[in-house]
Amino acid sequence: MEIASAFRIIPSDDDEKPGAYAVFPYDRDLVRRFREAFTRARWRGADERWFVPGTTAVQRLNTWMANELQNLDRHADEKGRDAFAFEPLESPYLTVADDLRVRTPYSRTVVEALRSIPWAYWDPEERIWRVPFRSYEELKARWPDIEEAARRNEPAARQKRREEQRAHVSEETNRLQTERRRRRFPVPGDDLPPMGFPVSTERWGVVVFEDIESDPIEDPGMADLYPHVRSDPPRYVWARWRMPTLQEVYHTRPSRTDEDPELRTSRGWWWSGREELRERARRLREVERAQRARHEARKASAEV
Repeated sequence: MEIASAFRIIPSDDDEKPGAYAVFPYDRDLVRRFREAFTRARWRGADERWFVPGTTAVQRLNTWMANELQNLDRHADEKGRDAFAFEPLESPYLTVADDLRVRTPYSRTVVEALRSIPWAYWDPEERIWRVPFRSYEELKARWPDIEEAARRNEPAARQKRREEQRAHVSEETNRLQTERRRRRFPVPGDDLPPMGFPVSTERWGVVVFEDIESDPIEDPGMADLYPHVRSDPPRYVWARWRMPTLQEVYHTRPSRTDEDPELRTSRGWWWSGREELRERARRLREVERAQRARHEARKASAEV
């Protein structure tokens, strides 16, 4: 396919706004020259074409495109063919005809890479990208990224990633549930939380600490569940916690000042604010209602 066929002029069918549409392969310098020649032209993103207003738009566009085509390097395509013959690209995503044709699964990376190649353009009828041989060196330079993105977006590859992600999420969920059942939380040995008083924690929300161990934490894997431990693991010890009662939350005075963010990050616990206490109270009321409903259901069943 000759590069000239990629230049098209489409007269506007709007009688109230005469003009014409210009379609040509993207090239930064070509676009610059076009905008210098047609200062009133506007890009129509939905149609992927330029609109040039005016009753003489078709004639002016014909003249401009003829000049551009005349000034193109007529030997560029032959040079590109020679370069391809000397060092060809072999890929299931690339076929060779009178130009280079790229067909891949959809990928934003592929689209952006091909749009950056001078004279490459999308063929909507064949649903492929067409690249003239004159742009072979540009295509070759970007091909590793294009091919990698295409393989990454194959249906089988996407399905495998989804399955791995689900397995990872399931593993993390199980690990988190196991850790929650242990009712423990790492706190800095030199900055311990108060005992028997509702405070907020990074992982478990508002809790009440009841006991603190003396031995430093030796499990390095805990940093995955408790990020605040990463900076200095030997500094932390395990503190045992329980959920507060509703009355304990009601009687806790919220902190009037925000904790220093760095202090929160380093020790993992802080004095609870008003919204945190309200949220814990709301959840505790939900638990109480659910327990009451189950008790009434069991009682009614026993009576029957």
